[in-house]
Amino acid sequence: MTAVAGAESPQTASAAPPGFTVVAPGVQSFVVDLSGRRGLWGVGVPPSGAFDDRSFALANAAVGNPASAAGIEAVLRGPVLRFERRVLVCLAGAVARATLDGRPVVPGRVTVVEPGQVLDLGDTVGPGLRQYLAVGGGIAVPAVLGSRTTFLLGKFGGHEGRALAAGDVLGIGSAENLAAPLDVTALLPRLADAWELRVVPGPHGAPEHLTDDGLAELFAAEWRVDHRADRTGVRLVGPPPGWARGDGGEAGLHPSNIHDSAYPVGGIMLSGNTPVVVGPDGPSLGGFVVPAVVVRADRWKLAQARPDDRVRLVPVTPQEAADANRARDAELADPRAAAAWLEVLGGHASDLPPDGAGPELPEPLLVLPAAGVRPALAVRHAGDCHVLVEAGPPRLDLTVRLQIHLLARALAERFPTGGATGITEAVEGVRSLLLAYDPEVLDARDVAEAVHAAWSTLPDPRDIELPVREVVLPLSLDDPAAHEAMLRYQRGVRPDAPWCPDNVEFIRRVNDLPSREAVFDVVEAATYLVLGLGDVYLGAPVAVPLDPRHRLVTTKYDPARTWTPENAVGIGGVYLCVYGMEGPGGYQLVGRTVPVWRFTDSDEPPWLLRQFDLLRFRPVAADELLRLRAEVAAGRAGPEIREATLTWDDLTAATVLLTAEQRREAADFTARREAAFAAERERWAAR
Repeated sequence: MTAVAGAESPQTASAAPPGFTVVAPGVQSFVVDLSGRRGLWGVGVPPSGAFDDRSFALANAAVGNPASAAGIEAVLRGPVLRFERRVLVCLAGAVARATLDGRPVVPGRVTVVEPGQVLDLGDTVGPGLRQYLAVGGGIAVPAVLGSRTTFLLGKFGGHEGRALAAGDVLGIGSAENLAAPLDVTALLPRLADAWELRVVPGPHGAPEHLTDDGLAELFAAEWRVDHRADRTGVRLVGPPPGWARGDGGEAGLHPSNIHDSAYPVGGIMLSGNTPVVVGPDGPSLGGFVVPAVVVRADRWKLAQARPDDRVRLVPVTPQEAADANRARDAELADPRAAAAWLEVLGGHASDLPPDGAGPELPEPLLVLPAAGVRPALAVRHAGDCHVLVEAGPPRLDLTVRLQIHLLARALAERFPTGGATGITEAVEGVRSLLLAYDPEVLDARDVAEAVHAAWSTLPDPRDIELPVREVVLPLSLDDPAAHEAMLRYQRGVRPDAPWCPDNVEFIRRVNDLPSREAVFDVVEAATYLVLGLGDVYLGAPVAVPLDPRHRLVTTKYDPARTWTPENAVGIGGVYLCVYGMEGPGGYQLVGRTVPVWRFTDSDEPPWLLRQFDLLRFRPVAADELLRLRAEVAAGRAGPEIREATLTWDDLTAATVLLTAEQRREAADFTARREAAFAAERERWAAR
């Protein structure tokens, strides 16, 4: 269900006349729109868009803009802008000291700006963290992958794919045919330093991952916002989770680790013992338990939560979540009527949550038993506009993964992305499929019924021949950039982590290999099957060796790294990942390769790899890799690719390991690995 809408070059210039000049950019200011990018979550492109979508939507409505118009989001300290033409503006969010030529500007009230006047958004003094500016006609920047919003980590969208800088000149769209201006002051949400977030429990929870008491504590605790919170995710500080298991098995040493599964925006993933609420620039796919998802109507609060603010999670039922979203959508659909009603009441926009439901998981939407080669299947709520499909027991089974892929294809035929079909995103995981749906078209039970119908009519997977590709990438083993990431982590995050100072030595130890070189030998010998895209953004593959003798097992960082070099190669659990861009990460690093994402002037999508590609690496020296990276970035070189096919038999260990001797080798390797894994876990417990 992946569609590429408007895959323009990120450097396309706007033809609009100058609208304003950036005098001072503030701490970090950039162009956003309301809805962001849709339909690309499955290849690791986040929606982005305005983090506090409520405040920005009201500001846009105030100046008469359509919902699609672009504006500015700023954090901590807003920009200073000199306007070149007469426009209407409205400010919202954490605006406390904004001025126009030195005179105060009232948030929520439309202000006329004349040519030559200077608008200063000022500091956010608290409460709240982010400011928003809407301009009549919208900011004129080109759409990239269907949206004008900036994805800062990916370096595309908005104004040249970056935050604003002094001297930037941006255009403003036409102000013709806009709606009449509107004062939305009474509708602006109240900002605070203590927040209650409504959440739908699940899709994971007790008793499989957390104990009953552990799940209850998650909702009873008062959490604090960590200083590392940003648009990728809001980290929460509080009590450690009450785990119901000792580790994640082949998914990793920590009990938070699961086989890679997609996250919804607002999902609270437990990254080790740290809850992280996935933000609008967050990753789409990863290997952590998600015990709850923040309701869409309350996600704006995450944008305004400052470090050390207090947060409580209030569990609600899916129906209560739907009611909250409908109320918010009605307010934003007709702010004029909402403002008039508040004026009659003499009130102010409020967000008092209900008393809340208990912490129990909602009942599954669908449960189907195993039948023949078809595994058991369950469909569960994953928040208020997603469902999570999971197949088979929680272990790696490539034949299950094939059937998840067939299910995704069948649903894509029935619900093509881009039309008003109801299913807006589909993200394949190792044994799961995350489906986003439009509540205006479908509800969760409609989606579950569609899954049931598609699952029941899938062809026999034993008869399938998948067209795939064999892809060979250069790999700089022990690359200096990977070691720089390890060093930064040891100095700034967790100096006593068992994978410090050397990830490769840690991999060697937990897999009972004789040397660091033996780790590299396994990586070089393996053929990896790509099981998912976007594991760490922008087409980043998560892959597993076809041959069980090559399946090294390790654990992910806890807490995660704050920086990973672009195209680093790492192992987490039994999986290998190529990082699509710079950013946070948790896989143990073994090297670095060439870009797996690149915009071109052709109609080809920017992501290099596809589901079920067969991936191999050829070692190169670090300086040779730098040369190849430059060649690939310039479009003068690419990977070695040839067409191939993949069948059911190719995915079963009994076929991969043709001889009795190979099967004995695999059994011995697995036994040694499991013993070393258990010994490492005991060392952790002793510490």
